[in-house]
Amino acid sequence: MISFDNFTAVDGSPVYMQIIMHIKRGVAAGIVQNEDELPSRRVLSSLLGVNPNTVQKAYRLLEEEGLISSHSGAKSFMQLDEDKTNSIKASLLENDIRGMIRSMQQMDISKKEALEFIDLYWR
Repeated sequence: MISFDNFTAVDGSPVYMQIIMHIKRGVAAGIVQNEDELPSRRVLSSLLGVNPNTVQKAYRLLEEEGLISSHSGAKSFMQLDEDKTNSIKASLLENDIRGMIRSMQQMDISKKEALEFIDLYWR
């Protein structure tokens, strides 16, 4: 079962998107795997203290992406293969890197300085 124990909703992004990102980051980290079961919509909405429609929307969007398989009244499971997993990793990484680069450019940090920061904090 996919865990939401360390999920913390933050302001600025819709909760349904945060649920999707939590699952995708789990996939990218190797924590969420093919055929892992998701909590029921009712259980997850209760656990997170959100409206069941919020969880329903997150699951529906994941279904539309082909990442989960759900059937009315049945459990939902992850539907992953190597291509989907790699695509998720690439997409998350691209979004994070673009945001980091945008921030550095706004602070007038050169590419050389940026690479030095990356090298410093990589360790």
